[in-house]
Amino acid sequence: MTDASANYPAMMSEDERAVRALYTDLLRCWNSEDAAGFASLFVADGSIIIYDGTLLSGRAEIAAQFGTIFKRFDTPTFVQIVRQVRLISHDMAILYGAVGMYSLPELLINPTLNAVQTLLAQRRDGGWGIVHFQNTRADFPGRPDLVAAMTRALQREADAHIRR
Repeated sequence: MTDASANYPAMMSEDERAVRALYTDLLRCWNSEDAAGFASLFVADGSIIIYDGTLLSGRAEIAAQFGTIFKRFDTPTFVQIVRQVRLISHDMAILYGAVGMYSLPELLINPTLNAVQTLLAQRRDGGWGIVHFQNTRADFPGRPDLVAAMTRALQREADAHIRR
């Protein structure tokens, strides 16, 4: 599924732009290994299901776990594609994204790290925050064509990102 509004930014509502920016900020915090910044994008009682299936609840737990991840592992860089943003109501939205990861200096998307992501955002106190985020492996068992297509799309995005 593609997000037609991605090609027509003028067609996006202010709320859709804000939710997209929230997602971009989340991945920027990952890429800069900023655990506190990452957690700050969640509402106070927000939650996340990370790549291995672990559920984290609340900003403090999210910040602590991501602080550990960033200290313990050499985390590759995320490249994202927003597939769709749906405004569910005036104060709730869901974003569907796809991500790949590359490591320096190769700059090649590693298809074994591709994932699909779902972000549920809520407007609270005049701003948007993440209520729930899920990162699910996109290995598409038995469908290597889908893995290849996703990897190609993410590599194009990575190549464009690197040129910027």
